[in-house]
Amino acid sequence: MAPKRAKRKANAAVEVQVVATGAISETGATEAAAGLSVTKKVAVEKVFYTTDMRPAKLNEPAHRILSWNVASLRSTLKKDAEAINRLINMEDADVMCLQETKLKDSDVEACEKLLRPGLQDWHFYFNNSTAKKGYSGVAILSRTKPLSVTNGLGTEDHDQEGRLITAEYPSYYVVNVYVPNSGEGLKRLDYRVGSWDVAFADYLASLGEKKPVILTGDLNCAHQEIDIHDPKRNLRSAGFTKEERESFSLQLLQRGFKDVFRETYPDIVGYTYWNYRTGARARNSGWRLDYFLVSEAMAGKVHDVFHLPDVQGSDHCPIGLVLHAH
Repeated sequence: MAPKRAKRKANAAVEVQVVATGAISETGATEAAAGLSVTKKVAVEKVFYTTDMRPAKLNEPAHRILSWNVASLRSTLKKDAEAINRLINMEDADVMCLQETKLKDSDVEACEKLLRPGLQDWHFYFNNSTAKKGYSGVAILSRTKPLSVTNGLGTEDHDQEGRLITAEYPSYYVVNVYVPNSGEGLKRLDYRVGSWDVAFADYLASLGEKKPVILTGDLNCAHQEIDIHDPKRNLRSAGFTKEERESFSLQLLQRGFKDVFRETYPDIVGYTYWNYRTGARARNSGWRLDYFLVSEAMAGKVHDVFHLPDVQGSDHCPIGLVLHAH
């Protein structure tokens, strides 16, 4: 990835004013025009802005991958049956990775019927939780048939919650993951960092010995302070503990993976999750929990990495990656 391109993109960021009411307006817009009642401006930050910051679309062969924690696929499709198809068509995606599908095996057929229009020749793969019905779950939708598809890490201790699915393609693996949350009271923190993270990193390393890996999904970790709206108050919140952040560095970044969004936009706020209950999306009080990490050998092929914060339907927004095919 060319450092000059990353720097240019960072400088192109839109500055926004975060106001006391929690609303966001572009710098230069009057508060009256924005319909705001403001008593105090509390911060100025640079936020990822899809329209201005993405590079021109490639006019050459490319691999286009999307990822989205849908927070229940049935619910997403019930609200908008064309939501997934429209997103795929909008980005001309080749692969769509979904997390937190929350499907039972008996739900899959109905969801496939809703997804199939417009994706007639696509291939659908699901990994559902067996430990708890309608919980967790991941899926891969693929334009071309993968060479192979594998569910889980291959160990019973970690494979009952439907958290991982891997598709093998001729020149790389796509690994779609929904990493376990450390939970209320951090009751699963030890399992998360001491068991899951280690086993997952070893699994990725075993794949990496064969061909490069593209890792995507909800990693349930805001890695740096820039990745969370209020770091000081969340030091012991699941997803931002010192233990989870250090494990992210140790098990992923120090083992050869590149966080392509953060390397492309080193000083840009790019949240992908907002709490529904607190209305956090309206004031952009979010977390960056969703990622594309790639093997070092793939980093130079990255053309575009992006978030789609305007896409509704979940408490997470979709993210995307475009790679040069050659």
